Amino acid sequence: MRLATRTHGMLDYAAGVLYMAAPWLLGFARGGPETWIFVVLGAASIALALVTDYELGVLRRVDVPVHLFLDAGGGVLLAVSPWLFGFDTEVWIPHVVAGLLDIGVAAVTNTIPGYERRGARQA
Repeated sequence: MRLATRTHGMLDYAAGVLYMAAPWLLGFARGGPETWIFVVLGAASIALALVTDYELGVLRRVDVPVHLFLDAGGGVLLAVSPWLFGFDTEVWIPHVVAGLLDIGVAAVTNTIPGYERRGARQA
């Protein structure tokens, strides 16, 4: 079973807000890359959701497969960021967990928006 694009969209907006708040909620907001990688990826998640061609997109310019590829890429970046940016001795678990969740959600999300799948069945 695949995750519906509508559900994925809800997760995009919720995760975006949560990611931007995570450094303060989880106590690792030190002003360095450990903080800003979450903030930037959270804002990017919301921006990407706004322009994705799915049920919760506003401008609908980015196809779902491209969106999912970018989500997975952001997940990889988030998961490796503690070592890439050198803060692995301070904090790494939230980055790895969130990154792996991003990759997993991208992997199980349907690539065709629900409104297109319904239209194909009715035709």
